[in-house]
Amino acid sequence: MESVKTMKRSNYSYFQSITTRWADNDSYGHVNNVVYYSYFDTIANQYLIEFSDFKPLSAPIIGLVAHSNCTYIKAIAYPDKIEAGLSVKKLGNSSVTYSIGIFKKGENTPCAYGEFVHVFADRISKKSISIPKKIKEALEKLL
Repeated sequence: MESVKTMKRSNYSYFQSITTRWADNDSYGHVNNVVYYSYFDTIANQYLIEFSDFKPLSAPIIGLVAHSNCTYIKAIAYPDKIEAGLSVKKLGNSSVTYSIGIFKKGENTPCAYGEFVHVFADRISKKSISIPKKIKEALEKLL
């Protein structure tokens, strides 16, 4: 993981706006920690859909989450406008490690950042497979 001091918007090459929801806040008045993982999942899958024509509901392959972690720096809360940044930290034969930052809209330092590992697998057998060419080419653009 990167140091909090070195994480900036410039660490990421793809961004997606995400709308916080009333239900994201917990009883402490901020977005609950588990919701950040849904933001991670959203940006990674949206990138695959948009840039590799991945069809998660019908493709013969799926991306299974093998690992994820998150470092929380400062709170966000509904109705904050946020942007998720995505880059690829490591690209293997059957897996990809994403680096993801969660930013308040327009801010340069993240409120949270983490890693998210997808292992690509056959939809039926759930056994890992090589990343298809079109997906790998799209992911290489984020290295």
